[in-house]
Amino acid sequence: MDVLSRPAEEFENDQSVEALWAMKAFEHAEVYFNLLSSVDAKLLRLTPLDDTIYRLFREEFPIFDVSLVDENKLKSTQEKAKWRPFCERFKNIVEDYSFGTLLRSDASKDYDEQNSMLVTRIQFYAIELARNREGVNDIIRKKFACKKSDSKN
Repeated sequence: MDVLSRPAEEFENDQSVEALWAMKAFEHAEVYFNLLSSVDAKLLRLTPLDDTIYRLFREEFPIFDVSLVDENKLKSTQEKAKWRPFCERFKNIVEDYSFGTLLRSDASKDYDEQNSMLVTRIQFYAIELARNREGVNDIIRKKFACKKSDSKN
């Protein structure tokens, strides 16, 4: 049985489980960034509900700057109060909607210790769908595709 699929209440503060979560979040980030580096982000489908997630995100957060996300602002009491109802809308329709997922603060850069924050999976989807559809992630393919092909030679 996959330990990560069990209820969180069973584990209290088990460091081995925290390490598994961190590894899973990092693997997800690595796969996603590789996709951004090699495919036109506007063509990426993250979920079967991309259109709905994006539409509701922009209805509820019309001026949210997805190019540069301030972690302190995103996790402020005021912002959490706005995000909570948005996230809960997807509780029974988006698999793993509340899983911890790494998000890049600055959309023009790779994941690293200074440019990564932990958000819920549905927040990741909402922000990354906006970045993809609004052309914000286009820079990743331009910047990093050349580096990938250079490293293969």
